[in-house]
Amino acid sequence: MDAVRVALLREVLAGTQWPGDARRFAGSLRRSVSPCGGGLLLVGTEQYEPWHLAAHLVDEAAWSGLPELAPTLVRHHVLPDEPPHLSVGLSRLEAARRGHTVLVVAPRRPGEGLLERVHDARRAGATVLSLDGGDPDLGTLAHDALSVPAATAMGAPPSGSWGMDLDTVQHLVSAAAGENGPPVRRGPRRLRDRLARLADQLTAPPPSRW
Repeated sequence: MDAVRVALLREVLAGTQWPGDARRFAGSLRRSVSPCGGGLLLVGTEQYEPWHLAAHLVDEAAWSGLPELAPTLVRHHVLPDEPPHLSVGLSRLEAARRGHTVLVVAPRRPGEGLLERVHDARRAGATVLSLDGGDPDLGTLAHDALSVPAATAMGAPPSGSWGMDLDTVQHLVSAAAGENGPPVRRGPRRLRDRLARLADQLTAPPPSRW
């Protein structure tokens, strides 16, 4: 989703909780990572892999001048001969320590194995953030969480959700991650350079590395 469509989405959602909630959560994400920290580990569930969010955060890291926003995508299943950025397994969470941030994306309840690894990472000092469907166990583990309840069995969105889904909220969060907080000083041409990068992004094809 490009910057124009994100802006249109925010306009449509004006007056609801979602733009503000996404910016708040993005602020937590941005504050939890630092250039001298251990890095951002992004992990989904066995059934849901957040590769799209990974690609958007890589873009935001480049455009905002904040390389620490670029995540390491942690996967439940790594196939042979995949490129290095798609070859990081769950064992990577076992090395998470203070200075690391673990961002869990879970539309539905994560498996016990993932919850145990995230719990161990938190005990070792890592910051845990969660974009989820309202799972209480994951919410308890997370230092900050943004929950998007799934539709009810009758197909109607829960009260107050405005029919939002987790994929849409991820777009709002990733866009806000490059905006929140004090600007990074990159010299007098920084604004011009960012506008040029934005123009390039709006005319470029979707990223293919993911």
